[in-house]
Parts: sequence; C-alpha cells; structure tokens
Amino acid sequence: MRMTEIVLRHAENTAEITACFPVMVHLRPHLASADEFATRVAPQHAAGYRLLVAWRDGMPVGLAGYRVEENLIHGRFVYLDDLVTSEGERRHGIGALLLEAVAAEGRRLGCGRLVLDTALDNVLAHRFYYRQGMLARALRFSRDLAAA
Repeated sequence: MRMTEIVLRHAENTAEITACFPVMVHLRPHLASADEFATRVAPQHAAGYRLLVAWRDGMPVGLAGYRVEENLIHGRFVYLDDLVTSEGERRHGIGALLLEAVAAEGRRLGCGRLVLDTALDNVLAHRFYYRQGMLARALRFSRDLAAA
C-alpha cells in the first residue's frame, strides 16, 4: 500500500470519533461500544486530548491519541495515550507516520519530549518503539483504588 493514500487529520466531532471505534477497540478491547468510546473521549478532549487519525478513503485506519502535559520530570511534554493501526494496515508505516506527526506537533507546541506507556508483555510494541528511536526510561507502578 502506498503512503500517499493516507491523510492525517484530527477527529474533531462525535461522528468522526465514533467512526474511529473499530480501530481503537484493537488497543482498548474493554470499550463496549462506539457510543461508550465517544462518551469517554469527550471529557478528555475538553481537557486537551487530541485524536490524530490516519484516514484512507474516508475511513480511519490508524489512531494516535495524545495530550500536552507538564511536570517536574519532563517539563513540557507530549504524552501519547493511544497508538493503534487496524490489523489489515499494519506493517505499512502508518504507526511510524502517526508517531512522527505527534512528535512534530509536540515540537510545534514547545514540548521537549514524547512520552508513552506500554505493557511489559507487549514485546512487539517495544520493538517498534525502539526502531522509532525511543528508549525505555522508566517502569511505571500502579494499584487499583476501588473499595475492596
């Protein structure tokens, strides 16, 4: 497949976000429906979350969800929440294209670093990120806070 067929554009409204559900569910299988996805994205979008979409023939084939943050560790940085390509479009450079577009947006917005988390057992993603020039610099710990 040729990369010239891909158009990168942010999903800006509920219809466009809902159209991204069939791709996002590959990364976030706990999402039950397109409506739930759009409902969960809405408050994040209001807080600065953006969903950059790789469109092919008007259909989403890859997604990069990101936001700009600032903290004492990284200063001003772009955090990549989600990066996923539909199964039939993998290994055609769409993930790398999205990752570089988010990095360019981060640079444009004055960010000094691109940061993301990935599961420890997601070895294929680790290989992809290393190939993209990213380094593993931390191990994140968490615990559930729900009442027992």
